[in-house]
Order: sequence, then C-alpha cells, then structure tokens
Amino acid sequence: MKAFDTFDAALRKNLLMLFAAGLFFWSSLSSLLPTLPLYIEHIGANKQEIGIVMGSFAIGIILIRPSMGALADNRGRKIVLLIGMFVVAIAPLGYLVVKSVIPLMLIRAFHGISIAAFATAYTALVADLTPEHRRGEVIGYMSLVSPLGVGIGPAIGGFLQATAGYTPLFLSSAVLGCLGLLCIIPIVNPPIAIQPINSKNDNFWQILTSPPVRIPAIVLLLSGLTLGSLHTFISLFIKSTGVDLNPGLFFSVAAISSFSCRLFTGKASDQYGRGLFVTMSLIAYTLSIICVWQANNTFMFLLGALMEGAASGMLIPMISVLITDRTLPHERGRIFAVSFIGFDLGFAIAGAILGTFAQTFGYRSMFGFITGLTVLSIIIFLTQSSRSIRKSLGFAFGLHQDVYAIK
Repeated sequence: MKAFDTFDAALRKNLLMLFAAGLFFWSSLSSLLPTLPLYIEHIGANKQEIGIVMGSFAIGIILIRPSMGALADNRGRKIVLLIGMFVVAIAPLGYLVVKSVIPLMLIRAFHGISIAAFATAYTALVADLTPEHRRGEVIGYMSLVSPLGVGIGPAIGGFLQATAGYTPLFLSSAVLGCLGLLCIIPIVNPPIAIQPINSKNDNFWQILTSPPVRIPAIVLLLSGLTLGSLHTFISLFIKSTGVDLNPGLFFSVAAISSFSCRLFTGKASDQYGRGLFVTMSLIAYTLSIICVWQANNTFMFLLGALMEGAASGMLIPMISVLITDRTLPHERGRIFAVSFIGFDLGFAIAGAILGTFAQTFGYRSMFGFITGLTVLSIIIFLTQSSRSIRKSLGFAFGLHQDVYAIK
C-alpha cells in the first residue's frame, strides 16, 4: 500500500477515518448475516417468509438509494455517510421488539436504508479523493472494509448467538454502528462539485439505460440474485444437509478470500483494464455456486465460500472503478446510486422468488437454477460490454480499452 505514502497528511487522515467507519459499518451489518435467518425461523416463519423478510432489506435500498445519490452530489458525501451509519446503529434494536413477520419486514427494509446511504457516499467520496492514475489501486484498498467487516461480523454474531442469545447479538450490532458514527465526525467533506445547468443526468431511466451504465447494471442484477440467495439460504441449506459446519465460518472464509483478491486486483486493473477482472469475477461466481449446489461435505461448502469471496472481491470494486472512469464528479453520486440499483433489485427479489422455488423444489435445486443465472451474466458481459461484439470481447479479456471512459 505504498500509494498512501505519497498522499499528504490531511488526505491520509480522511482515508483512515473513512476506512475505520466502513469497518464498523460492515461488521455491524454482517454480524446478522448467519444469524438473522435463524432468528426468523426461530419465531416460526417458513422458508418463503424467511426469504421475504431478508429480501425486504434490499427494498429499503432500492427506494432510497437514488435520493441518497442526489443528496451526496448536492449536499456533500459526509451527511449521507452519517445517515447510513445512524440507521445501521438503531435498526438492530428494532429486531429486539418485534416477533412477527410483517413488522420484521418493515424493520429489515428500514435497515436497508443504511447501505443505500453509506455505500453510495463511501464509494463516491473515495473516488473524489483518489488521484486518477492510482484510482483502481486506492479504490481496491479502500474496498477492503467490506471483506474485513464481513469476516469479523459473522464471527462475532455467530459466537454471541450461540453462547448468549439474540439480545446480546442485536445490542452488539448497534454498538458497532455507534462506534462508526464517531469515526465519521472528523472526516473533512471535500468541496461540492457544481453541477452544470444543462446537465442531463437527473433522469433515473435515462441514466440506467445509457450505454455506460446499462450492462454494469444488468451484471449487478444477476450477481445480486446470486449473492442474495446465497446469503439468505446458505445457513439453512447447510443445516438441511446435516453437514457439521458453522455458517459463520462460510462467511469468514469468503471474506478472507475477498480480502486477498482486493489486495492486488485494483492495482492490476490500472494496468490491464477493468473488463478482464469483471470477467474473472463472473467465472468465479459460477464456480462458487456449482460448489454449493453439489456440496455434501465441509470441504465443498468452504471451497464454494472461497470462490464466492474471490468473485465479490473482484466484481464490486471493479464495477465501482468502471463507473468512476465513466463519470464526472458532479454526477458521480447519482450514477453510482442508479448503477447499483440492479444489485439491490437482485437482492430484493432473490429471497422472495427463490425462497418460493426452494419451498417447492428444495435448496439444492434452487442453487442449480442459480448456476444458470451466473452463466447468463458471463455471456451478456462478453458480448454486450462495448459498442460491438468484437470490442466487447476485447474489453472483457483486457485487450481493448473502455470506450466509455472519460479521459
């Protein structure tokens, strides 16, 4: 991470506090990943209801993310960071007082506002602060907060749930969010970029269907379906197979793998292009779901976790850098928000739709179906990521530059 040695003290402090805030944020959020589906089952919900409650999280993201992107562009990134962290600090307390499915859906949707705000502002702020020639490297390093948090959080959550019960679990998630709030306070918000009067980037559908955004959004949609179903049902699937594996370990292995990939892919993408690593991530997602689909022992589940971590460790940072390459500062918050709507939507419908599929055909058949979605995402990116199939293939394999990048 020698890049940080070249930055001035103020910039290093900003990035350090931002990194610490992100670590607390993701640790708080992910502490509930392996435990919340078990809690929902504990209060009497069936498979479909578990999927609906978990999917409600992304509904909050979808409804709020566009407005958070606009707020980040118009009022600065810091206020949006504070909103996201405040929600992640108080939402876990709501789980303590509700014991039925519909109220849980509402709390879960409110909890989703946290990612809509924090993740949008975090990525936009890192992009604002990063020198263009080291953009992939620094965004890759700063994105390490997610796998680190997702490595720490499930371990904490799984331990507290198993040893102390659900009340200490939810209280610890809230405390982590409060610590994150303290980290955001000293961050200095950069000057707000003035939006040109004739800007055409206010219309949601115009942004979403534009060539630079459309394919990344579709890829994120299919990836959101994959990751949403995995996060929602992996704990229950492991339990149903009778394999002696703590679900928290699955998430921790994935986080370690994601962390390892992010250490080098960001810097490598500055040299070899973003498309190559998006392609590699989609292939890794496919291999991950195949492993889970066929898993009958601990090794196969953990191999699937390893591949899933590698996939997410490449895809999210690379799409973030790709969108940064294609945007100007005054529009970055809005376009980030719209681009990741696909991922949010995938997460939102994964639990409900695939929960119904699992209710009818079982978890294993559901993961077999998801394998087809990951293959479809590879085909779309290979053939549609640029202005022609030939250029798309070149970009996807690192042979051609991104024709939509702003020089």
